Amino acid sequence: MNSTSARYDAAALTHYAAQLLQRAGLAETMARTVADTLVQGDLLGHDTHGLALLAGYVKELESGAMKRDGAPLVISDRPAAVLWDGQRLPGPWLVHQGLDLLLPRARELGTASLVIRRSHHIACLAAYLLRALEEDMLLVLACSDPNTASVAPFGGTQAVFTPNPLALGFPIGDGGVMVDISASITTNGMSNRKRQAGETFDHEVLIDAKGLPSKDPAVLFEQPPGTLLPVGGQTHGHKGYGLALLVESLTGGLAGHGRADPPEGWGATVYLTLHDLHAFGGKAAFLRQMDHVAAQCRTNPPVDAARPVRLPGERGLQRRAEQLAAGVHLAPSIAPALQAAEQRYGLKLAGALR
Repeated sequence: MNSTSARYDAAALTHYAAQLLQRAGLAETMARTVADTLVQGDLLGHDTHGLALLAGYVKELESGAMKRDGAPLVISDRPAAVLWDGQRLPGPWLVHQGLDLLLPRARELGTASLVIRRSHHIACLAAYLLRALEEDMLLVLACSDPNTASVAPFGGTQAVFTPNPLALGFPIGDGGVMVDISASITTNGMSNRKRQAGETFDHEVLIDAKGLPSKDPAVLFEQPPGTLLPVGGQTHGHKGYGLALLVESLTGGLAGHGRADPPEGWGATVYLTLHDLHAFGGKAAFLRQMDHVAAQCRTNPPVDAARPVRLPGERGLQRRAEQLAAGVHLAPSIAPALQAAEQRYGLKLAGALR
């Protein structure tokens, strides 16, 4: 069975990833949560932010850059607004703990927000949106990494921001909407994958250090380095620039910790807000409005008849259902990246093959 046709059992993948994380020192409950979040990313098709991250997480645990056990430090706690110091604990575990905290508060108060500073990396944002769909909530989630930079402000040539993803999830009558976008045209993960494969982008989504447009992710690794372009590119990049500033204000600004502080390594500052649909116009009224909008989008005459208009997240949810039933496709680069850790800890990804 070759790498392009191989399929893995989702539950076996989760068990494998949890075992690898535990053997690298992560507490069992945290390992299970992190493993499930990574696999959910692959199930949804976000394969640069699924198990592609596992080898890196293991190295972070081994070096001590990711904390192996403990709890977040509560900096501020008001009924609808909370600030945590994540103490560099695993990001997926912190985000799910945060959602556990916010859900009852949002049900009581209508809206509740949490900001987490000094989290480790939080993986695929779309994976957390599944909980909003299940809980009749509207979730807004944003993330920045104040420890690094790869995106220049519009009109500039020196990196200030990370891609600064912004996500939104809410239920509709037949599924849900899951928006997972970033303030840059592409991501660091995709740039790294293409560089390692010797590939270039189809469009000019980067600039070099002189501001010249490029399709080649290698410009990010030149000295001086190039940068990713913000959404809108060279003509309308003020839009992505604005989104980046929105995310920075919601994360580093509200956290009081970000780019003005010394870098600590790969990590994240996170913003989460839950809105309870029942606390405003009610779920039925929300669905009446959003189902109407969804229908107008889906029935919109397409530019290309072979590519009808879909809702954000619609294909991801379909892919998730398909892969839960038939097995998960993993990017070909994942298995080789895990071999060194497998040898250290006596595990085999191949054991999760269907």
